[in-house]
Amino acid sequence: MAWNEPGNKGNKDPWGNKSGNDKGPPDLDEVFRNLSKRFGGGKGNGSGPKVSSFGLIIVLGIAVVVWGLSGFYTVKEAEKGVALRFGEYIGEVDPGLQWKATFIDQVFPVNVNTVRSIPASGSMLTTDENVVLVELDVQYRVTNAYNFLFSAVDANESLREATDSALRYVIGHNSMDDILTTGRDKIRRDTWSEVERIIEPYKLGITIVDVNFLPARPPEEVKDAFDDAISAQEDEQRFIREAEAYSRAIEPKARGQVQRMEQQAKAYKEREVLEATGKVARFNLLLPEYKSAPKVTRDRLYLDAMQIVLSGTSKVLVDSKSSNNMMYLPLDKLMQKSQSNAKPRSVNSNSTTSSSYGSSTHSSVPLDTRPTRGERQGRN
Repeated sequence: MAWNEPGNKGNKDPWGNKSGNDKGPPDLDEVFRNLSKRFGGGKGNGSGPKVSSFGLIIVLGIAVVVWGLSGFYTVKEAEKGVALRFGEYIGEVDPGLQWKATFIDQVFPVNVNTVRSIPASGSMLTTDENVVLVELDVQYRVTNAYNFLFSAVDANESLREATDSALRYVIGHNSMDDILTTGRDKIRRDTWSEVERIIEPYKLGITIVDVNFLPARPPEEVKDAFDDAISAQEDEQRFIREAEAYSRAIEPKARGQVQRMEQQAKAYKEREVLEATGKVARFNLLLPEYKSAPKVTRDRLYLDAMQIVLSGTSKVLVDSKSSNNMMYLPLDKLMQKSQSNAKPRSVNSNSTTSSSYGSSTHSSVPLDTRPTRGERQGRN
């Protein structure tokens, strides 16, 4: 019930005054005087309240508790804290619940696990005086939190400027064909090395993890021509790979053929050597016989040679001088034999020389070209 509503007994206001004697809110001096009495203070002397030492101790205790509780803080798992005391570096703080002296120590958390990236792009001039549009993305991680915060005004901006400078330097020392086609990996590695060389003296507290060289583009005015050039380069590489695959498939076959031919040559050599050795041995065996009976040995050799020569032919040789008997020739059998032989041997030379020894009994049957006994004796 409100103090001035009807029915309020006493009709008192909130300050304890009756409605008929309203003097306004109480005096502040009186309020302080009452507080001093509660905390054991003395009487006022007109200059203000006097607080006792016990009250000051309680107030200071509360302030100390509040100050101590305000010093607790948490460093996240992926972070490192850089601690400063009156602005001086005192060390790094590990992840977890930590405490610092408020108004004395300062802690700046830095994420050291996240991989950050800085892009760089622009139109750049190549060594062959062409303009190319390139894009680069540098990925890095903070490895020294103090250097990252205080070695430079802004480590990220310093790295961005170093990346742009390194990229322009590398692009300026390469041709446009290399940038667009085969030299991309070399440009990426050269840019990585150049960025590390530039930022090393500044001690930014960062480590480059990777450098991604995005596909470069020629100006729009000549884009179609460069697309054709890139397609031709890709076709060249494809043809080279196909030729290498064909070479890898043919080479083992060629090596096997070479080995087979070498083995055949060795076998042929061994066979010829063995045959020659056998002929020499045979000749050495015949030589004593020839010396003891030269004529008989020559006749025997002659007959053996003629037997070998004439054994594969279907021709019949007749000595007309040594025999005058009529001979019956089995022509049907001779024809069958000549047809059955795959490679019949011809002795046509005998038919041309037979006229010197006598006439042939039949034109299709050549005469024997062996010398007669008397001719052989005359020759010897």
